[in-house]
Amino acid sequence: MVKPKQKPTAPSKDKLAIEHNGFYPYLCDYLEARLINHYSQETNRRHDSCLRRFIAWCDQRGLNDPRNITKPILERYKKHLFYSRKSNGDALSVSAQSNALGVIKAFFKWLSQQNYLLYNPASELVLPKKPKRLPRVILSVDDVRDMLASVNVTNLQGLRDRAVIEVLYSCGLRRQECANLQVYDVNLKQQTVFVREGKGQRDRILPLGDSARDWIAKYLEDARPELVGHYEEYHLFITDYYEPMTGEGVGRIVKRAMRKAGLECLGSAHLLRHAMATHMLENGADIRFIQEMLGHSDLSSTEIYTRVSIEKLREV
Repeated sequence: MVKPKQKPTAPSKDKLAIEHNGFYPYLCDYLEARLINHYSQETNRRHDSCLRRFIAWCDQRGLNDPRNITKPILERYKKHLFYSRKSNGDALSVSAQSNALGVIKAFFKWLSQQNYLLYNPASELVLPKKPKRLPRVILSVDDVRDMLASVNVTNLQGLRDRAVIEVLYSCGLRRQECANLQVYDVNLKQQTVFVREGKGQRDRILPLGDSARDWIAKYLEDARPELVGHYEEYHLFITDYYEPMTGEGVGRIVKRAMRKAGLECLGSAHLLRHAMATHMLENGADIRFIQEMLGHSDLSSTEIYTRVSIEKLREV
């Protein structure tokens, strides 16, 4: 088997430079307060990114103090997001706009709670209504089989990739949940996976299917020791460069397998989550059990798969 290659030096993704702006000390305090209150690093990273974009927009307009922000200014930023375009020319999705404004609301709420502001200018800011859409693509059982069969399992990376896809489909994990798995989170004897601090900081224990168990066992025995090298690392899935797998890395593994299988790439890792829930429902699983598997706090989030099944039945 081929040993992992050396990681090339690549330019890092620089954050928007807003350190000169008067908002910056407040941003630092806000992010620190969130960590103290046990919000995840991943969520904090998203808040940091959204707020840096907002502060950069303010900086271009000579705004450098949260106390000078008013509701009309926030409404202008809301309009700015609506007319913004991504590098490919597409508009920002309604979800992206709503999430960005939700972060700003949370930031100004914290500022007012800490008495940095006399009043909260974002308290009455209305977020764009997110549409409740069905998943655009639901993989069939044969599609998933084709994906799994497309992975070349004769090398270290292939064994890892097969194990990643098996776990995603067997347990319906989000890509970051898969990347965060530790070796001791998987119990092959009891066939369970322990998801630590999933979305909303909720833990859950999930059953592991026979196929996923067998491929994890093979990965742990034949691939992981060489991928991890002499480093002391407890993450289950390791990159080609001796490092813990990231959520983006998990997504790339799924997209690569989908391309090889000739499938349309729309959502990558999340498609396997959709597929698992839909296939379970079609095979008679109770929707509340599926809710527990997916880690949904609200049953309404899970009921979308009932609608998917009805749509498929109507097509038949």
